[in-house]
Amino acid sequence: MGDRVTGEASDRSTRELPAVLLCGGEGTRLGADVEKPLVEVGGRPMVACVLDALADADVTRVLAVTSPDAPDTRRALRSGLSAGSAVPCTVLDGSGDGYVADLEVGLSAVDGPAVTVTADLPLLRGRDADTAIDAAHAGPADDRDAVPEATPDGTVGSVTGCVPVAYKRALGASVDASFEHAGTPVAPTGLNVVGDGPDRVVVRERDSIAVNVNRPGDLELARRLATRSEMGF
Repeated sequence: MGDRVTGEASDRSTRELPAVLLCGGEGTRLGADVEKPLVEVGGRPMVACVLDALADADVTRVLAVTSPDAPDTRRALRSGLSAGSAVPCTVLDGSGDGYVADLEVGLSAVDGPAVTVTADLPLLRGRDADTAIDAAHAGPADDRDAVPEATPDGTVGSVTGCVPVAYKRALGASVDASFEHAGTPVAPTGLNVVGDGPDRVVVRERDSIAVNVNRPGDLELARRLATRSEMGF
């Protein structure tokens, strides 16, 4: 499958979007001795891995939303964890009332279309965010192999990034939620775009978006895949 849903835009600035990074998870299911965003994969806290990926994408700035359930994450981001990122990062205080409430905090700060991503995707790459951005600037077609025309009015659509359930299970990743799309069970990745145009579902088979670290087995898998990637496998 191709990496891009559309071709390269002639003017990169017309496709760049801000990003809302949701990093308020306590991670009770993970059973770690640190807050979930600070659990290390490949020698880096997961939240830092996601920041690295966003810095390598067409993202203008990051709004990192923490919560009272993750005070150490908030403190780490504000004290310099995000300072090494090549993309500007502002830390916002979420309410701790859950994903939707924290998402609203981030979206209200950008006041427009934005990439949204959770901090439990430590294998994320810049190309994954760019695929979502490309799809948001494209037409309403939702076939995974389609190459639709770009919207003539510049409307930015909403995108739900997914991975086939069978792909996740073959990889050994847990599946917490799924729905059927085009006759195939798919699982949301946590990487989306919230826009003002048509909704699209974009399905990709990539290890980098298939592992949400929610359980000890996911963490072991992510660390193994990160090591393989570092070794060039």
